[in-house]
Amino acid sequence: MSNSSGVDFDQDIFAALIAKHDIQRDLCDQLEKQSDNDKRKALYQELKLELQAHAAAEERHLYIPVMQHDEGLDLSRHAITEHHEMDEMMETLDDGRISQETWDTTCADLIEKVRHHLTEEEQKFFKQARKILDSDLQQRLGALYQVEHDEFEKTHAND
Repeated sequence: MSNSSGVDFDQDIFAALIAKHDIQRDLCDQLEKQSDNDKRKALYQELKLELQAHAAAEERHLYIPVMQHDEGLDLSRHAITEHHEMDEMMETLDDGRISQETWDTTCADLIEKVRHHLTEEEQKFFKQARKILDSDLQQRLGALYQVEHDEFEKTHAND
């Protein structure tokens, strides 16, 4: 069931995250295949906004609840470290003083890191997190994640 804001209350946190992961994978694929530099930079801006919105909402509505349990600490720390590594790559990509070659290499590294992170999250982190968080909480977190993600995108779309 969706409401007017586009939040799907039937999606638990994992379904909501995977829906955004699919968008990120698609943007990475498009970015990788595109050869026109201006179009690549526009796609990168789209990917950057999606990654930032996703990370902000995911850290609050999945990692923090999982970290409240001893068995979730290392998992969450590792995932947060990977988010930080992606942030650093995006800072490099946003530095207008770097060469096109550096931009291309860093962009390829970012795409590789995003794909690695999504796969690892879906295959390892989510399996553990499902055991840690009860199903009612998983449902509530799904709606909270979607609301925060969408709000972040709206407020940062023109940054």
